[in-house]
Amino acid sequence: MGRLMTVATCSLNQWALDFEGNLARIKESIHEAKRRGAHLRCGPELEVCGYGCLDHFLEADLYLHCWEMCLMILTDETCNDILLDIGMPVIHRNNRFNCRIIALNGKILLIRPKLWLANDGNYREMRYFIPWDRPTHVEEYYLPRMIAKVQGSQKVPIGDAVISTPDTCFGAETCEELFTPNSPHNTMGLNGVEIFTNSSGSHHSLRKLDTRISLIQEATRKNGGVYLYSNQQGCDGDRLYYDGCAMVIVNGEIIAQGSQFSLNDVEVITAVVDIEEVRAYRFAPSRGIQSLRAPTYRRIETTFSLSTGENDFDPKAVPSSRRALRVHKPEEEIALGPACWLWDYLRRSKAAGFLVPLSGGIDSCATAVIVFSMCRIVMDALKEGNAQVNADVQRVAGAYEAEGWLPKTPQELCNRIFHTVYMGMASQSSKETRSRAERLARDIGSYHTDMNIDDVFHAEKNLLTQSTGFEPNFKVHGGTVAANLALQNIQARTRMVTAYYFAQMLPSVRGRPGGGGLLVLGSANVDEALRGYLTKYDCSSADINPIGSISKTDLKRFISWARHSFSLPILEEFIEATPTAELEPITSDYVQSDEADMGMTYVELSVFGKLRKEAKLGPYGMFQRLLHDWKDQYSPREVAVKVKRFHHFYAINRHKMTTITPAYHAEGYSPDDNRFDLRPFLYPAQYDSWSFKRIDEEVERLEKMGLGVGKAEG
Repeated sequence: MGRLMTVATCSLNQWALDFEGNLARIKESIHEAKRRGAHLRCGPELEVCGYGCLDHFLEADLYLHCWEMCLMILTDETCNDILLDIGMPVIHRNNRFNCRIIALNGKILLIRPKLWLANDGNYREMRYFIPWDRPTHVEEYYLPRMIAKVQGSQKVPIGDAVISTPDTCFGAETCEELFTPNSPHNTMGLNGVEIFTNSSGSHHSLRKLDTRISLIQEATRKNGGVYLYSNQQGCDGDRLYYDGCAMVIVNGEIIAQGSQFSLNDVEVITAVVDIEEVRAYRFAPSRGIQSLRAPTYRRIETTFSLSTGENDFDPKAVPSSRRALRVHKPEEEIALGPACWLWDYLRRSKAAGFLVPLSGGIDSCATAVIVFSMCRIVMDALKEGNAQVNADVQRVAGAYEAEGWLPKTPQELCNRIFHTVYMGMASQSSKETRSRAERLARDIGSYHTDMNIDDVFHAEKNLLTQSTGFEPNFKVHGGTVAANLALQNIQARTRMVTAYYFAQMLPSVRGRPGGGGLLVLGSANVDEALRGYLTKYDCSSADINPIGSISKTDLKRFISWARHSFSLPILEEFIEATPTAELEPITSDYVQSDEADMGMTYVELSVFGKLRKEAKLGPYGMFQRLLHDWKDQYSPREVAVKVKRFHHFYAINRHKMTTITPAYHAEGYSPDDNRFDLRPFLYPAQYDSWSFKRIDEEVERLEKMGLGVGKAEG
């Protein structure tokens, strides 16, 4: 019996509904796997059509086109002599299923539907599919005529089965199934399955990779076996970035790991495994007894072997050695994930570049530095000879240059595709913020414009006076709260309109052939969105936002890291600066401060966000939790004030999330209303709510017990 087997898994940068492009990438991965000697290839979830098709999964056209792409794989002889595990949706008995197509030499061996569907957070699979809620059940699937013609039969098995070869047995599980308590690999392993494939559409979230890999390692530490993990990589048309990291794990040990962030459209990971290690690992009698009691799987037989023969000693075929897990720090994840997402969005949207209103504050600074990071990653890919990146750079950035032009530095690339605009007010914008913006733009190479918007502001402000005779003033000039807010909003919204105007015209100003507009980038962080500390339709309104789901605290860590890693000393000034919107006049004794305006710190906002979304706590539950967590900082009454203040402003500003700019998803407490955080946007008056009354009752009870002395101001 042969013992050494070469297996392949991959990360593919698929794009929703890009059928021909997806097909080309699938074929390229198959050819590369074969070139490396692999006899089994596993690809990402729903790779034929792209994972993020959303409601397109309800359209019959999509299923037809998937079968047409499948036919092209089956009839391409260059895809023969390798066992293929390919992902696509299938309609069976009028129901839609998320499936794996297991094929060999132009014939389908098995259609394996997904048993458990992802249906929380960013995922709504049960909106489109139903689970194959019958473990180990197999029946017949009637093939489309075009497939039946090359299959030589009208039917193939569909269901929860495994594939048996002369030298091993392999079974497939899909994404969410790994995360369930009783994963399919448990019963498959007890049934003698030695190789597991897992095909995923798993998105990046800060600090998430550890969890995913620990689950894969645990799967084979307990069961033994070879585990092939495949994942999509890149932006396939939505807020999510799928972060690849294809890997091969044997008996809980990593032996091959791909990149988590990359501009490669196709990345194939191969490993040589010794199947006898799996058999030796499964020695325990208790495991053997459990295997006799486990449900039995139907085995689909094939004469195709994954090993090379009975006596397959080959001095060149050496089992892959164990390696340490490679994980990026959160600061690096921010530098890499949103940057790769931005590059995919830019090249696929056919836009001419990006524009960001650069205020001199840390949020727009972080957005600009992420774009600069993108340029650095692109330059690395060019040095590595990435042909696709080369072509994309010449199309996007080379329009200003002669044919065949390529940048020599990240700054040179940044200057062609990234535009920054400082929009100040003479009475409100400080010299420090203007200077920081200008020097940051110079250091990263962006095409920078500096201007004042006073004329536009006063023209809009005077419209009310001319029409009604009423003249509003800022509060520092004796104005009301309503007038103060209205005048701030004029500036904020003026900056949004100006940003879009410049985004449309700057390519023409610079003489870019063929015109083409810029994508406007937003720079509101997740904490400001959570609190509603932003003007609706201000600079937070943009085309896309790379930091919209990243906390202020993580952004500060990222900027501190980038200051050294990117050799940008100017970033130190952004870290030390007091966060301010600069929407009110500066006087000798008053400078606007974000945290003072909000009545809470950014660190506290992050805590509120995690307790609200991740811990699933309402006002009263959050108050009870923070009584313990903040007992050394605040009295019960001070905790109550902060909790009630947060929920009040969250409630009255929730409507802003219905129009929030689509943002890169990074934090588990993102308030994105569009899919991740489904909550009302019209709430009852919070200070009259039952939850707030219960908090007040508890505060009074605790104060009577002598627990009312605080250590800080509320």
